[in-house]
Amino acid sequence: MIEKFIEIHLSLVKEVEKLPYKRYLFKKINWNNHLIGITGARGVGKTTLLLQYYLQNFKTPQDCLYLSADNINVINRGLYNIAEEFFKYGGKVLLADEIHKYPDWQIELKNIYDSFPKKKIIFSGSSSIGILKGRGDLSRRAVFYNLRGLSFREYLILRLNKQFQPVDFKDLPKGHIKLADEVSSQIPVLKYFREYLKYGYYPFFKEGVDSFYNKLGNVIEKIFYEDIPSLFNIKHSTIYSLKKLFYLVATSQPFAPNISRISSQLGISKEYIYTYIEELQKAGLFILLYPRAKGFNLLRKPQKIYLENSNLFYLIEQEKGVSIEKGNIREIFFLNQVGVLKKLYYSDKVDFVDSKGISFEVGGKEKKFKGSQDTFLAVDDIIVGFRKRIPLWLFGFLY
Repeated sequence: MIEKFIEIHLSLVKEVEKLPYKRYLFKKINWNNHLIGITGARGVGKTTLLLQYYLQNFKTPQDCLYLSADNINVINRGLYNIAEEFFKYGGKVLLADEIHKYPDWQIELKNIYDSFPKKKIIFSGSSSIGILKGRGDLSRRAVFYNLRGLSFREYLILRLNKQFQPVDFKDLPKGHIKLADEVSSQIPVLKYFREYLKYGYYPFFKEGVDSFYNKLGNVIEKIFYEDIPSLFNIKHSTIYSLKKLFYLVATSQPFAPNISRISSQLGISKEYIYTYIEELQKAGLFILLYPRAKGFNLLRKPQKIYLENSNLFYLIEQEKGVSIEKGNIREIFFLNQVGVLKKLYYSDKVDFVDSKGISFEVGGKEKKFKGSQDTFLAVDDIIVGFRKRIPLWLFGFLY
């Protein structure tokens, strides 16, 4: 049986060998841990990350073996039984992809970890929250990392085969002019920024722009019909309600949730609305924006709901014929990119505030300061900024 998995492993590795660039997360992972979980939305490159780990550290799948946990042979044979056989004959590392689709995977991973303490298991799944709630209490054994979609910087690297270094957020206020000049002197940055907003967040743009939205649409369908049911144990009938909620929010960006109105429009009980919203956020489709709060106020509802990235918005434009609002795209981009490094909150005075109370406004080149001069402006349609007016595209260089 192991031979079948080796055959699949080798065929996949041949494709990944053509991709020399490693995502930002690769260097951040402590690969010495014995149980590592890599989470992230479907389509962002988790499989590639696992295989690149193999390519960098091993020469043969006899030492490090990749397998997809939703493979029928894995399910029939049993993950534990495969690991036992593999480790028995000298295997060192097992790479288990799509782990959330395997029945009782939490318990089996725990048993593998406890039975083979000198061996290593690296697994990937589509939801960290589903993993952390696992019945096998994996959260005390595993170290988790979350992989996001491509940053604008990473898109440029893959698109142009040029190297661009990440920017430290704390260097932006005083150093953004120099940083912007270093990039814009090499490329027409605004041209590529427009491309990124449309189809640059998911690595499969490399397979062809013409087929990008078709593939992204397939990703969304698989999230609804495969990932969400396997993670949240919901009924098939509930999927239809989730899809209606998704498209309601997607065609009303940014969406200010009114629970009574949603319940009336979609025919969904109020008690389920918040649960559905959170499930779509955990599945990588929504960003929920809450006000800064303490104590019981932390339980307040989100003030706004955004699509998780701008590519989703352009997909909805094609599918539903909705018009694209530049302001919404700008805010989604800012939230998505900055949110990897810091928590952003809703404010009724400015667009966003961070945990320290620093304010941010996002807009076009005519955007003016609102209120306090302490506010930073993330300005679109400019190549280089001035003082607290920072080019919006530069926030895509944070990771």
